[in-house]
Amino acid sequence: MIQKIRNLIVVVAVSAIIFVPAVQSFAKTPEQRISGSINILREMRAQEDAEAMSRIVKRAKGIAIFPSVVKAGLVIGGQYGEGLLLKRDPSNGTWYGPSFLKIAGASWGLQIGAQSVALVLVINNERGMEQFLKGDQFKLGGEIGIAAGPVGRQGGAATDIQLKASIYSYSMSKGLFAGLTIEGSELDVDENANNVYWGGPVSPRSALKKRASSSRIKPLIREIERLIAIAD
Repeated sequence: MIQKIRNLIVVVAVSAIIFVPAVQSFAKTPEQRISGSINILREMRAQEDAEAMSRIVKRAKGIAIFPSVVKAGLVIGGQYGEGLLLKRDPSNGTWYGPSFLKIAGASWGLQIGAQSVALVLVINNERGMEQFLKGDQFKLGGEIGIAAGPVGRQGGAATDIQLKASIYSYSMSKGLFAGLTIEGSELDVDENANNVYWGGPVSPRSALKKRASSSRIKPLIREIERLIAIAD
């Protein structure tokens, strides 16, 4: 029994050795997150089956982009990423923000090694957006439904009829584009990044009332609009 406990401790320690350095390598600046978001949206837009995502974004209330979510572990695993959130007024297409975010989660099971995945969350309704505006940590799934986003032309047609999930997720890993389910992961405000970008303390609700019109964020807005144009 004692030997089993020792073995478990070793497994946990090794998992921490793998995962913690990956987490510490983050701390991306707001500018790095913006440029990373531009790159991943450009890559997603280039995929042949991006039309359904384009249709979802076109009618979205907002979009959260995580250029790199690191998943790592040995039996015990975890994931961590840093990103940003933009709010949208679907009636006129105006974008607001950004507010900066962190995503984290843990897992248990047969797993080894590390992987980096780009993640985009498309917020489909007011209920989903309200969770982000509160500024509190919250878990994806449960009352706030999240589903892997549809891809392809047929998927785009189907989502015009029913958009039931509050949030749709898309991922990009090693050139592969697909929907992704990440229920159970937790999202939280990155107050430090918000302070740096806005020059002082600001709540997510306040940040997302500010029109996204500065020269720092405009290149990302243009890239989102290019994605939306696929559906036109």
